[in-house]
Amino acid sequence: MVSKSSLAPLQKVISTDKYYMDACLMEDVSVICINKTTKKDKFMPFKVLHDNNDQFWLQNEAWEYFIAKDDLAKIEERAAKIKNQWEHPVIAEPVTTKPAPATAEAANDPPDQGWGDEYEDFAAMPEEERTSHIKECKNRLDTLIAQKPRPEQLVTEALVETTRDAVMYNYASLADVMDLSEEDAKKHTHEMAVHTHNLVKASSELISENVFNNDLMNALVSKSNGTIIQHMTRVYLKGVAFLSYYNKLVSTSSIINKLRISFNKKYRNFYHALLPHLPPEDITLEKVFHGGMRAIPEETFLNWAVGFLVHDIGKATAIEYHEGEAAYNRDIVVEHVKVGYSSIVNKTSYPKDAGLITGYHHEYYGDPSGYGFYRASLEQNRKLNPHIKLNSCIAYDLEPMEGFEALAFFPAKVLEIVDVFDSLTDPNRKYRKAMTTEEALAVMQEDFINKHPKIDIILFDLFLKFIHETHTS
Repeated sequence: MVSKSSLAPLQKVISTDKYYMDACLMEDVSVICINKTTKKDKFMPFKVLHDNNDQFWLQNEAWEYFIAKDDLAKIEERAAKIKNQWEHPVIAEPVTTKPAPATAEAANDPPDQGWGDEYEDFAAMPEEERTSHIKECKNRLDTLIAQKPRPEQLVTEALVETTRDAVMYNYASLADVMDLSEEDAKKHTHEMAVHTHNLVKASSELISENVFNNDLMNALVSKSNGTIIQHMTRVYLKGVAFLSYYNKLVSTSSIINKLRISFNKKYRNFYHALLPHLPPEDITLEKVFHGGMRAIPEETFLNWAVGFLVHDIGKATAIEYHEGEAAYNRDIVVEHVKVGYSSIVNKTSYPKDAGLITGYHHEYYGDPSGYGFYRASLEQNRKLNPHIKLNSCIAYDLEPMEGFEALAFFPAKVLEIVDVFDSLTDPNRKYRKAMTTEEALAVMQEDFINKHPKIDIILFDLFLKFIHETHTS
């Protein structure tokens, strides 16, 4: 018989920390089961018992359940890693400073699981062939736009496949020009930028609000074996869907007036913590959103959609870090923003909005866990002007951002929400189980708003409205 002095009650272990449950599953520790009547014991894998009954230690009165104390150290270590990943969920970052060039030798290497087998074909194509392929993708979307009614399955398939190809097109083209001068690189990628913009314009006409609740879309995305491609495809489609919903909401409903009425009671304290130098009574909806909340003009919308498409183009390597179990490494995390920002701004003719989205989409309102180019620029500006005060939280336009009048760029705050949500619900994460929609929303509310003001509270409330309406429609 096993001595209980060398054991820890399983119920106590599980209740110690919310991450211990996943740690037990991932370590696949053994549970010592002791029959209360016979006092006989047996060893069973935690995962087997959990799969049969996810609260077995509470619901079987005939047995007592224990963990060997020798296993506790493994559980504690694993739980710490999981906690790091949950607190920093968007971590598919590279270790190099630029995408690796597409070479003949690279084509013979095993496929990178982050980009998938399909990327090899794009890397091997001459630029003219890539451009021709994206034109065909755009024509495919145009054909569907002209159809009335539009067959939902064909639309979904086209959106997923053309988005996936557009991401690989951009990465392969950027990989080709990283060693060129800025001027030569922009000439080389000009066609890529033009045709990607045209593709985005066509796909944005087809993306419907129920994309978040589209099982076919999720199934099609999962067919790609590239984890980064899957993430970028989902975030683009869902990001554009949410932005479209936002536009319709502020254009056709009284939502802004409703937010204004509830602002003092529901939102003012949140924003006062971000703008503590302002008297509370001066913090209004119009003050928070620079110039007031408003709809997004079509051309601006398309520029932002392009930014959503390429926002993680810097996730070129370090797939083992992204998908593996290494402890949180801030240097690796920050690198993908640098790579993406410099690639888009310096090597392409994409609008500046798109570049700022790649560089600003992890700012988290200046929270220490965030990172990005804006906080660095702001810090440098404050050295020159120590008395600078940012009097708004979110700006829609470039000028207030460049003039340091607001804390954050609107499309980047929208993308933060979609990006974090997708990371928490991503079924491919190896370090933990994917959360359900409601679990992810609860974590975002608690860890990204209540505990630390990282994502925007009003935009998150609109996101909640969007999710609940599309999931019940």
